Amino acid sequence: MMTTSPYLPTETPATAEALDLHTSGAAQRALDYYLKTNMSISRADDTFFHIKPGISHEEALVHASDLLRSAAATAYESASNHQGNQRDLAFSVVYLIDMAKAMVERSLQQPEAQANA
Repeated sequence: MMTTSPYLPTETPATAEALDLHTSGAAQRALDYYLKTNMSISRADDTFFHIKPGISHEEALVHASDLLRSAAATAYESASNHQGNQRDLAFSVVYLIDMAKAMVERSLQQPEAQANA
C-alpha cells in the first residue's frame, strides 16, 4: 500500500522582487481592475511620459500625427523585413496607424474648415 503525505505549502519569505511588485503601478492597476470596485488613482510620478502643461489641442494633435508617422515608418520597415503572415501582420499595423493618422489630421483640418465657412 502506498501512502502519500498531504501537500503542505512552504512559506515564502518576502523577497525584493515581491516587494517591487507590491509598489509597482502596473501591478496596482491590475489588482484594482480585478479586485476593487473603486480603482486607485494613479500617482502623477508613476507616469513614464509627461505632456507639457498648457499644450494646446492643436499642438497635441500635431505631435500625435508626427508620432503616428514615425510608428508607421517603423512598422513599414518591419514588414519589409518579413515574409508570409509576419509581413501581413506588420502591414496591418501600418494600415491601422495610417487610419489613426488620417483621423488626427482630419481633426486638425476641421477648425480650419469651420473658420472658412
